[in-house]
Amino acid sequence: MKIPTNLKHKPCICVEDYAKVDGKQAYASDTQGLSLGLAQWNDRGRVDASCKVWRYSGERWSRQSEELPLHRVLDLAILLVRSRRFLCDEAYRKGIDLGKPQIDRIGLQGDAMTLSICVDNEQITDDLDLLIDAFGRDDELLSERMHVLKRELEEAGF
Repeated sequence: MKIPTNLKHKPCICVEDYAKVDGKQAYASDTQGLSLGLAQWNDRGRVDASCKVWRYSGERWSRQSEELPLHRVLDLAILLVRSRRFLCDEAYRKGIDLGKPQIDRIGLQGDAMTLSICVDNEQITDDLDLLIDAFGRDDELLSERMHVLKRELEEAGF
């Protein structure tokens, strides 16, 4: 399915038919495309790049489509990879200490992004178990993408 080009977000590079590869929802997803382009929130004289997730309800483009600044896409990737490493590797070896909820502080732009267990969640123990199970069930799906990301980063010199 072709993503719209007449809306405020101006796609420059797109992944059409993303529904075919959308993880467990492959071939049954309402996420029809991804794009890298010019942000819909651009002001006169200032142009930002963004990524957009395009969702289609079967009748129209959904308001649940979301545009993300490029740094936020990377921050989400950092959150995913670091959380998976903590929950599936470190926590497995050391256990989870809810009294020490901080997982990591990752330096970014002179400050740090703090990753912590959400101890205010009344069901946190059960929910962490469910998340760990989900990582296990989706390991092949996630690992494939992480390996591709690693290869692309290495080839780009990172």
